[in-house]
Amino acid sequence: MADLTPLLAFRWSPRAFDPDARLSTDEEATLLEAARWAPSAGNAQPWRFALGHRQDETWKHILVGLPDADQGWARHAAALLLAAHAGDDPERSAYDLGQAVAHLTVQATALGLHVRQLTRLDRPRLATELDLPDDVRPLVVVAVGRLGDPATLPPDLYARETALRRRRPLPALLLR
Repeated sequence: MADLTPLLAFRWSPRAFDPDARLSTDEEATLLEAARWAPSAGNAQPWRFALGHRQDETWKHILVGLPDADQGWARHAAALLLAAHAGDDPERSAYDLGQAVAHLTVQATALGLHVRQLTRLDRPRLATELDLPDDVRPLVVVAVGRLGDPATLPPDLYARETALRRRRPLPALLLR
């Protein structure tokens, strides 16, 4: 494997979160600052976030926008972050939002935190629940927290949680 920074090499997306862990104010600010400094086309910074901490109203609104199967484990995350984008060019804005979420993810790893990104969500419900402006489009929910015990997961998720991480070989990703 190439000489990757450990922040990338050891990043992974768990489902088992510590149900007692909380994000500190400094951790929260650092994660959002990392997202804020992501590159964007024309410096448009089209990302918008709604951050909910376990059991607060924003967290509850975000949680109900997830499929039932994901709510079962996501409810243990210290925070749920709805990542949305705005702007006249939805494709470019979504790409830029992806950059911001990637920066937040790497920063979380640097802080000893973990994130899992969810794209299966009820976007219209989230827009309504969070009273988002019409031009703000929800794209992904990011569960953030500290690792929990994978034995608390249902058997099918436990097996996936404890399996070896796999990636496609690099040649399989190249188009030519």
